Amino acid sequence: MIKKRGTSLAFFLPLNMYSLLRNFLFLFDAEKVHYFTINALKFTLKIPFAKRLFSNFFVVNNPKLERKILGLTFKNPVGLAAGFDKNATMFNDLAYCGFGFIEIGTLTPKGQAGNDKPRLFRLKKDEAILNRMGFNNDGVEIAIEQLKNRKHKDLIIGGNIGKNKTTPNEEANTDYLIAFEKLFPYVDYFVVNVSSPNTPNLRALQDKEPLTKLLSELKQANCLKSNPKPILLKIAPDLTNEQLDDVVEIITTTKTDGVIATNTTIDREKLITPKSEVEKLGAGGVSGKPLTNRSTEVIRYLHEKSNAAFPIIGVGGIHSAEDAIDKLKAGASLIQIYTGFIYEGPILVKKINQQILKENL
Repeated sequence: MIKKRGTSLAFFLPLNMYSLLRNFLFLFDAEKVHYFTINALKFTLKIPFAKRLFSNFFVVNNPKLERKILGLTFKNPVGLAAGFDKNATMFNDLAYCGFGFIEIGTLTPKGQAGNDKPRLFRLKKDEAILNRMGFNNDGVEIAIEQLKNRKHKDLIIGGNIGKNKTTPNEEANTDYLIAFEKLFPYVDYFVVNVSSPNTPNLRALQDKEPLTKLLSELKQANCLKSNPKPILLKIAPDLTNEQLDDVVEIITTTKTDGVIATNTTIDREKLITPKSEVEKLGAGGVSGKPLTNRSTEVIRYLHEKSNAAFPIIGVGGIHSAEDAIDKLKAGASLIQIYTGFIYEGPILVKKINQQILKENL
């Protein structure tokens, strides 16, 4: 059992070695370590029997975990949030970690470098991450080439889409429509990301008028398809109740299929890390444990305010099975993990699925 928390090296290291190597790796740049562990996972899974060992240890196969939501069948309700597999290079490998679905992206029509480095930081005292990545990705066309090599037919893939940094908000809808059209044959559902704090003025698209227009145009494009796919809206945790009321109204009016609650927060008031240390790191959104309670509050509010009119995928600060259960009981139909996955490793996916079975949820 892992008693200490660390990076995603929990993928492949023997458990008794993990904490020592974690402390060593925490001395290095978080983004470089992320890519190192990704490459190490790929290498490990090429070893004979490694895939079988991963599946035997992390995957919980039980028909009681299956969820039929959004017109899709999820083999279990635990997913990986967008941001981890930005360019769709890892989803085939991550399937061996027990996920029921994986969300790729955020993808933009054109590839872009994102914000200047360093831009990813660990807040170890808070068991959190601060990032200002800025939608760094290779572009939708590159991701499509990866998605053509999809090996796990029962793994649901979501496509998280955004606008390019250089595209003004007045032309943002075009970017979202381009990404939607190109990705359509290759993903099972879409997520409209207007809530990242790391692209200038992006969150302004959450305002009632531009958001209604964007979702309406995407819905119209979707209805022209012979097999329309679910479209969800990802929202920020920093919205007021009045703004959440608007979200409920917009989702209902535009007949958008659901909501992902929530993205990272710009609120730093509850951080344990000294304010001076956080200020030195600069701008960015915070994910992880500081977001646990707020994201659950948002889920509960949307669920109750809408009378459960649409599915909610709960994400934000899930570091234990209990955190996941809280979100499901608050009204989430599915949950996603990201920072908790980095700190706890894939054993977290297994623990959540086992607890869901135990509580018969």
